Amino acid sequence: MSTMKYTEDHEWVRVEDDNTATVGITDYAQEQLGELVFVELPDVGSDLTKGEDVAVIESVKAASDLHSPVSGAVTEVNNALNDEPGKVNEAPQGDGWFYKLKLADPDELDSLMDETSYRASLD
Repeated sequence: MSTMKYTEDHEWVRVEDDNTATVGITDYAQEQLGELVFVELPDVGSDLTKGEDVAVIESVKAASDLHSPVSGAVTEVNNALNDEPGKVNEAPQGDGWFYKLKLADPDELDSLMDETSYRASLD
């Protein structure tokens, strides 16, 4: 079973039972950015700290940084985004994920919002 959590900066994290977390941006975030044209992903093996800038997202409108919602070691990146950054626009919480990491501190998830709280924050 997986758990979804969200940040105020419109990142999402899906955690599996083995403490592997998949990270991406929400549908709201991709709508605000517009068509993505470039994504720079973190390196596999890098240790991330919660809140750290970990990726660069460029759209036709603007460039912004992706902040890591949790701390951990990057185990995988979505290399498909190098050639097709538009996957984020098409399926931000599906094929448009950015990276996976092994959680360093699962308790950090407690500071993130559940889906109900996140949706309420958009109103």
